[in-house]
This record gives sequence, C-alpha cells and structure tokens, in this order.
Amino acid sequence: MPVFFMEMCLGQFNRCGPTAVWDKMAPMFKGIGIASCFMAYIVAFYYNVIIGWSFFYLFASFTSVLPWTTCFNPFNSGNCWQIGWDANVTNASSASDGADVDSRPPDNRTYNASVSVSSTMEYFERGMLELHHSTGLEDLGVIRWQLLLCTFLTFTVLYFCLWKGVKSTGKVVYITATLPYVIMTILLVRGVLLPGAEDGIRYFITPKIDSLRKPKVWIDAAVQIFFSVGSGFGTHIAYASYNKFHNDCKRDCIITVIVNSFTSLFSGFVIFSYLGYMALRTQKDIDKVATEGPGLVFIVYPEAIATLPGSVGWAIIFFFMLLSLGLDSAFGGLESPLTGIRDELSQLMKYKYFREVLTLIIIMSAFLFSIPCLMQGGMYVFTILDTFAAGTSIVFIVLCQVVAVSWIYGMPQFCDDVQKMTGQRPSIFWRICWKFICPSLLLVIVASSIISYQPLTYRTSVGTYVYPYYANIIGWIIGISSMILVPGYFVYKFFRLKGSCKQRLALGMSPACEHEEIIQKGYVKRFQRSHWLSL
Repeated sequence: MPVFFMEMCLGQFNRCGPTAVWDKMAPMFKGIGIASCFMAYIVAFYYNVIIGWSFFYLFASFTSVLPWTTCFNPFNSGNCWQIGWDANVTNASSASDGADVDSRPPDNRTYNASVSVSSTMEYFERGMLELHHSTGLEDLGVIRWQLLLCTFLTFTVLYFCLWKGVKSTGKVVYITATLPYVIMTILLVRGVLLPGAEDGIRYFITPKIDSLRKPKVWIDAAVQIFFSVGSGFGTHIAYASYNKFHNDCKRDCIITVIVNSFTSLFSGFVIFSYLGYMALRTQKDIDKVATEGPGLVFIVYPEAIATLPGSVGWAIIFFFMLLSLGLDSAFGGLESPLTGIRDELSQLMKYKYFREVLTLIIIMSAFLFSIPCLMQGGMYVFTILDTFAAGTSIVFIVLCQVVAVSWIYGMPQFCDDVQKMTGQRPSIFWRICWKFICPSLLLVIVASSIISYQPLTYRTSVGTYVYPYYANIIGWIIGISSMILVPGYFVYKFFRLKGSCKQRLALGMSPACEHEEIIQKGYVKRFQRSHWLSL
C-alpha cells in the first residue's frame, strides 16, 4: 500500500508519466521510469498470450459438449480420466454392484492416481498448447495457428481500446471490473456444495508456517502483490497523471487495496473449493491436482464449470469474464510505456494520428515478440518470461523508486507535495514506511531472490522438464535488461550534464525547481546532513 500511495502521488502532483516525472524530481534517476516502462512492455509479450488462451477457450465453448469434459478427443492419451468417472469404479465392476454405468469408462482403462490425468488438464496441455509435440526449448515445434489468431485478436482489441487514450479505456472498465464478481459468486455457491470442497477450503485457510522460512515464498508473494495491485510498472503514475490535482488519492489507494485483497481472498475460496473436489475425485493431494502458474485457471475453473447445469452457457459467460479481467489488466500494462513515450515525444503530439501510429507500433511489436510463446513448445518460453521478466527485476525497480523518492528527493519535500494536493500531510506511519520499512524489506527480498535462486523447471502432467543451463542465463539477461537501465541512465546523465563532478551530481539529484539556485549560489540541499536525517 505505501508504494501504491507513493506512485499515485507522484503521477497526480507532477501531471506526467513514469519517465517524465523524474525530469522534475531527480533527473539522474529517470532510468527508474524507463525501466518500469520497458518491463511493462516485456510483460506484454507473454501476458497477452494468456488472454489469447481465454479467446481459445471461449470459442471452444460454443459446442453441445464442452471439449475438456471428455477423454475421446483425438489428442487425448490413454491416461485421460474425464469428469464424471468415479476413480473407485473400474470396468471390472458390474451393474449388479450398484455402480452407475455413466460413472465407468467405456473402455478397459482403470484409474491410477500416479499416472491418470484429468481431461481438463489434457485439454490445456494437449488440446490447446499441443505441448506433447515438443520435447523442450530445443524442439519448440510449429506455430499453433489457432493461438496465433486468438492472440492477434487480443492485441487488435487492445489497440482499439487504447488508441484514443484513457478516456476510451475508462468506459470499457465499467463492465470488465464488475462482471467477475457475479460469476465468482455463482461458482462459489456451486463449489461449496461439491464433495471435497471443505477439504480444499481448509487447505486454503490453514497457514503453513514452515513455508515462511523459504525465501521463494516471500519473493513470490511480493511479485504477486505488485502484479495484483499494479505497482512497479509505472501504471499508477501514468493513470494518476490524469487525475484532478486535488483528488484524494489516499482514499483511492486505500479503497483499491481493500477491494483487491477481498477479491484475492474471495477467488481463493472459489478455486480451492474446486481443488478439494478434484483432489477427492482423483485421489490425489490438493497440491498435485493442477499445475502451478497461469495454467491453473484453465484447469480448475473449466472443471468447476462442467459441474454446473447448463455448463456450456456458463463456460461462455466465464471465459468472457476472464477476457474482461485480462483486458482490464492489459490496458494498464500497455498504458505505462505508451504514456512514457508520449511524454518524451510530446513535440510530435501535434501531428495528426501520432497517438494512433505510436500505439500501433507498440501493440504490433509486442505481438511479434509473443510469437515464440504461441508454438507447440511455447509454454517453455512463456515460463522463462513469466519467471524472469518481472520477478527480481520489479522488486529491484520498486526499491530504487522508494529510495530515490524518500531519500534523494526527500521526505519533507514529498510530504509538502502531498499536502498541496490533498490538504493533509502524510502521517508518521506513511513516512516511516517510505523511508525505512519499505526499502529494508525490498532490499532483503532482492538479495534473497538472488541468493536462493534455483534452476528453472516446469511441471507438466507427465513429469518435470528441467531447463538447460543456457535457458537460465537467457532468463537472467531478460531480467537484468530492465534493471541495468537504472544505473545505466544515471551514468549517462552524469556525463551529459555540464559543470564539475559535484555540480553534475547536484543537478542530477535535485528537482528542476532548484537548478537555478544550485548554479548561481552553489547551495545543494541534497548535500546537507539535515536532508538525509529529516523525516
């Protein structure tokens, strides 16, 4: 929440995007804004592929029988076990045993918890991704043209929603932000009535103290919070720059965080009620019934929908909702680099169609870079991007941002800015969080993520794929590519400024409003002990 509030204040007070805001505050730290925009752009390569998957499932739902509910599709394996089959009933049972014929597989297969795979998982891995045609990064297979078209449709929708700016996206959000709650409520009511749901919910709410000792848990939690709230990508700075100057951004921040926390908790109850049901039906532990990562929503929820009366209709509604959620997040992710570039090229805004052309270039280039994720082995590429593009890098960038604002720009000056907007000075709670608690925690997370790094793996329904060593190197290069922009721009700006080394540092670390005083009088507030000790 403190980082979220800080970003809202930065954008609203300075009236500009995530890059130009640093020209006014501390020019040498403009690399933070550039890194945020670049990272948001890289995330668009793979995040919008997930929306493409949603389109794929939506189109597949327009059928009399949902394709992920059966094991008799051409792509299914002999280990497939479909919804409705009882794991405790085999073909050896007879009708005289009281077993329902519909609960038995029609062929001679029997259930084996160690190898049997749910039909929903097989549809995701084999039906949509065709992952079984790839052996790994060395053999990605061919492009899945269906996914290519679905992802192209995603970027097309994003373009027409973004080309006119935030006013056009704001109208779309009225629908995309409200529909999910209706659908999740219906799914929760149905989920808690299924056998095994109680075990799933108990698993969800039971704390696992041992896990708190693992650095990866804290790293994943931090990254998840940044993704769910949107901090670190420059999105809040970009959107807040369009607010009225005296808007109560602290109120907006608190409401947003509360709603976000409620939504995360609510969706957890929904998904774990069905995970409990799937675990009971397949005789597996809850943490073994579905893969980790974004594929989870395409395995658990489709199985949940299949238990509802009129499942085809609910599937159409659900995946439309999923599209709404995905597009809603994608708007903000792409608005950050768009706003950042527009601020840097503001002199070109006078030309007709400049905004439209710039948006087209950003959208289409992101689509082209997403193509490796759309191959039969694209999930292996997707996992590299998902792990490294905004993992350690986003925490590092937020750390630099918090330090630059609270220590370099200065807490008294930042609090003065907030008071000018809202009429209230931030309390001691916010000031301590910004200056001490947030930097300390973020530094620990960054250090832990590097020290405790484990080679990359990806778990499928048939085993675990261990990435070759060079894949980890490529991943770290992707992650470092955004982080290096922070010190890189610092050095670049230092040599671009004129004057002695001391004067260059003074001008680069001070807001634009103090530059004249520095040049004429040589007084540098940032070089005074009182500046660093003040709260």
